Amino acid sequence: MAERNRPSSGKREGKSRASNTDNKKGLRSGRHQNADNRRRDRELSSENFSKKRTEGSEEDKPSGEFHKKKTRPDFRKKKKVESQANVEKRVEKEGIRLNKFIANAGICSRRDADKHIVAGSVTVNGKVVDSMGYRVMPNEEVKFDGTTIQSEKKVYLVLNKPKNFITTIDDTHGRRTVMDLLGGVGKERIYPVGRLDRNTTGVLMFTNDGEMTKRLTHPQYGVKKMYHVSLDSKLTQADLEKILEGVHLDDGTVFVDSLSYVNNAPKNEIGIEIHSGKNRVVRRIFESFGYEVTKLDRVTFASLTKKNIARGQWRFLTEEEVNFMKML
Repeated sequence: MAERNRPSSGKREGKSRASNTDNKKGLRSGRHQNADNRRRDRELSSENFSKKRTEGSEEDKPSGEFHKKKTRPDFRKKKKVESQANVEKRVEKEGIRLNKFIANAGICSRRDADKHIVAGSVTVNGKVVDSMGYRVMPNEEVKFDGTTIQSEKKVYLVLNKPKNFITTIDDTHGRRTVMDLLGGVGKERIYPVGRLDRNTTGVLMFTNDGEMTKRLTHPQYGVKKMYHVSLDSKLTQADLEKILEGVHLDDGTVFVDSLSYVNNAPKNEIGIEIHSGKNRVVRRIFESFGYEVTKLDRVTFASLTKKNIARGQWRFLTEEEVNFMKML
C-alpha cells in the first residue's frame, strides 16, 4: 500500500508539466493564428462590394467603395443550361410534358397538374388525356375544365426599386405597389422574386417562372444579396467583429457572408453580403446591436445589378443572364 501511494518521481512530473506547457502554447498559438486569419480576411474584405456597387447607376453610387474580402469558392456542380432558342426548337420537335404545359399556363403547379390529369380534367384536341407522360405538340389544343389554355411566354426583368412602394401584387390599403412601376411589360402575369420592404431600395427581380423563383428564394440554394447600409451612428469595430461571428435573432442565428466599412466614407456607411432570406434580416441585425438603419439599398441580387437602370425604371434580362440564373 505504501508503494502504491508513493508519489511519482519528480522527473515524470516535470515531463508532464512541460507537456502541458507546450499544449497551452500550442492553443495560444492556434488562437492567435485564427485571429490573424480573421483580421487578414477583414483587411482584404469584399471585392464584390466595390465592384458591384460601382456598376450601379450614377445617382445610386455611394460616397466610397467596399473593401475586398476572400470568399470560399463554390464547388457545387453547375448544370448545363440550354439557350432559349434551343429550347424552343426542341419543344417544337419533341413537344412539352402535359403537366409542365399546364403549370406554364399559370393554372397550378406540376404536382397539382398531375392530379387534375388523372382526374380527367384535361383534354387535348377534344379527347381526355389521363397519362401524365403525354407530350403536347405546338399545334395541339389543350383545355382545362373546358377552357382553352396556352403556355405563357417566360418573362424575366429587374427593377431598381424606389422608396415608398410595397413589394406585393396589390394592397388592400390603396398604397402604391411595385407593380405600378411595370407599365409596358406585356400581358404575362409576373411576380416579384422575394421581397424588399417599403423603405428599402435597389435590385428587385420579377418573373413568371415558378421553378426559378423557388430556386432563387429557397434557403437550400443560398443565393447571396449585397446591401449598402447607412446607420444613425458609427459602427464600432467591436460590434463589427460580433456581427461577423453570427447574430442571434428571435427566429434563429444569422451568419453574415461579409461585412465591411465603405472606403472614404464615415464609419456609419457599411457594406454587407448575406444569403439569409429571413424577413427584414439586415435591419434586425443592426437593431440587435442598438443601431437604426436610416437607408438600405440592395446593390445586387444573385448576379443582377442596377447598372444603367435609373431609380424606378426596369429592363428585361438578357438571354445570358437568364441562363446564368438557371445555373444557380
